[in-house]
Amino acid sequence: MSFTDPIDDVVASDRTGLLGIAPWWTRVRLREVCTVLNGFPFSSKLFTSEGGMPLLRIRDILRGSTETYYSGDYDPAYVVRHGELVVGMDGDFNCALWIGPDALLNQRVCKLTVDSNRYSLRFLAHVLGGYLQAINARTPSVTVKHLSSRTVQDIPLPLPARQEQDIIASAIDSHFSRLDAATTTLERVQRNLERYRASVLKAAVEGRLVPTEAELARKEGRSYEPASVLLQRILTERRRRWEDAELAKFRAKGKVPADGKWKAKYPEPVAPEVEGLAELPEGWCWASLAQCGDVITGTTPATSDPNNFTDGPGLPFIKPTDLDAGFHVAAARQYLSSQGERSARTLPADSVLVTCIGATIGKTGLARVRCATNQQINAIIPTEPLMRTRLLYWYMIGPSGQEWIKANSSSTTLPILNKSRFELLPIPLPPLAEQMRISLQAERLLSSSENLQREASQSATRLLRLRQAILKHAFEGRLVPTEAATPEPSNS
Repeated sequence: MSFTDPIDDVVASDRTGLLGIAPWWTRVRLREVCTVLNGFPFSSKLFTSEGGMPLLRIRDILRGSTETYYSGDYDPAYVVRHGELVVGMDGDFNCALWIGPDALLNQRVCKLTVDSNRYSLRFLAHVLGGYLQAINARTPSVTVKHLSSRTVQDIPLPLPARQEQDIIASAIDSHFSRLDAATTTLERVQRNLERYRASVLKAAVEGRLVPTEAELARKEGRSYEPASVLLQRILTERRRRWEDAELAKFRAKGKVPADGKWKAKYPEPVAPEVEGLAELPEGWCWASLAQCGDVITGTTPATSDPNNFTDGPGLPFIKPTDLDAGFHVAAARQYLSSQGERSARTLPADSVLVTCIGATIGKTGLARVRCATNQQINAIIPTEPLMRTRLLYWYMIGPSGQEWIKANSSSTTLPILNKSRFELLPIPLPPLAEQMRISLQAERLLSSSENLQREASQSATRLLRLRQAILKHAFEGRLVPTEAATPEPSNS
């Protein structure tokens, strides 16, 4: 949908400070100092991935490069040169000085050409973003937001004296260059932390994070239980729990089984497909996800009945967005009432929750409380205490688990990994004592990494706020000394 409010009302109601002006400035409509050229609807039949003229599309504005080329004829008027100002007319209404090679101005992108005698291009590039953000916030959206060139032309820009514009733009550039350097350093730190996290997770499931149980047993001259024996114990315990649950169902119906034929209905978990898998450390073995625990697919109570849900205390109803909490999933955006809980599949605390449908397939969290999930999530209830929940979680979020999930999901527009396939996911199973050591060490190292990531994210937020504060001061006439900023009267 398109913007319909009076632009002056948007400016008057601004609370960000980015649309303000100094008391000694006036305003000027963008059309009075700038021409707006709308992009051309180049034929997509002539788009190529290489060869031809680069084509500037909305998605290319911020990244400053394009992977699309046009092989047909074109009017040179639609060529965008390096350093020219472009605006995206759909979506987020981004603007930027183009830093890529000469490119064609595609439809839904416009180019602004400034009258350099009256207005500074660099100053406009800093000013314009705040107005576009404000317009975007007031644009209704059912599908995609649209921006018209008329709205852009109506923007009431601040009008400092021409030389003052250059002085302010230079001051902003100077401050921003330091912020850009800090941001680059921070991004490098965040990338290094991501690599460190991945290396810890990889080492944890390859037997390189702590001494293996086999190594310690040899060193200490003792025997140990290999994972192959542990797996048999897990399978025995898994069957025992199933039989207990079945007997409880008989008792609930007032029945007593006459013989043991019902035990033949036990769903034996399928062993993993190990061909082509990596060699495991001594004492480890491969197990399928189904062998390690129960896999439960979530379900959604009828949304047509509002009594299934509650705003107050209730059972957390976990959806993929709630898994952002990762290792500490304890809250949800939606809760089930006692009625809704009865038609959901409840899960105990310490269930591993994995998204198996949608764009975020593979997204994983560890439930810290009793909960339920929607149908996009498969929950794994490990056979504790023989299979450590945290180790299973580390594997699921690590490179190996994530790669397997994505490789085994359907290759349709909506990725799906069905339950029966998901249960075949191969898990590297260490001896029990080694599981405990791995879990403790991984949690210690990853906890430190997460703390550093949190600090880095907070620093990134502070840098963004500082950038906004610099712009606010600039547009209020407080970024440079007044005597330096007012060498001549303001143009009008």
